[in-house]
Amino acid sequence: MTDPKRTTLSIETSAEAVENAILPRVHEVHTDPDKKPACTDDLPNTMQAPVEAKSPAQWAYERLILYIQNFEKQLDADQEVAMGFTGGDAGVIRIEGMGYFDPDILTFYGSTDDGMKTQLVQHVSQLNVMLMALPAEEEQQEPNRIGFRLARDLEDGPDATG
Repeated sequence: MTDPKRTTLSIETSAEAVENAILPRVHEVHTDPDKKPACTDDLPNTMQAPVEAKSPAQWAYERLILYIQNFEKQLDADQEVAMGFTGGDAGVIRIEGMGYFDPDILTFYGSTDDGMKTQLVQHVSQLNVMLMALPAEEEQQEPNRIGFRLARDLEDGPDATG
């Protein structure tokens, strides 16, 4: 006899179990119970691919994009995202671009507060960044939102940008 209180078990093939074990997961806890974890809504198709199918550079790049985009959603209209780097004198840069070079290099393009153009090239094992809110540049009508452009590029694919 079947117990009506018993829940139905989901049976997976061994291929599904392996794939589900390596798909991206995120877990966060915040003081504000209404704050949603970063990076959980509508992951771009490229983010839903198994982690093992990606280089460390691509995987770090994709996740960082989602964190930047989530951070930008929390900014006021007069703020833009900037990135601080630890372990050196790189300081803080206003993020103007980001990329990766397989298998293990990330690069960040931007400018300092005094307008100096910068490019940081970093190995994924050394990745340690802090996202910060800076005042938007005064001559702009609206703040730049690089995270949304980067996320759109994930959806369109690298060949779409040329």
